[in-house]
Amino acid sequence: MVAESEDAQTIRQVAERLMSAHPQLDAGLVRSSVQTAYEELRYARVRTYLPVLMERRANDLLPSDGPREGNT
Repeated sequence: MVAESEDAQTIRQVAERLMSAHPQLDAGLVRSSVQTAYEELRYARVRTYLPVLMERRANDLLPSDGPREGNT
């Protein structure tokens, strides 16, 4: 069995969190937004905050269904 790469594991975990936060959205759409966020941030030198940055960016890419927490 081949171990999952750290980036692939991060992508999966971020997608799972967003699918839990937005169960009304299509899972494929959520995964696509996470993949896009990863592609935009994949060459970041400091990777400590990559998961949180990916989650925020992917969340911004998802369709809005009303006001979001933290946005005014």
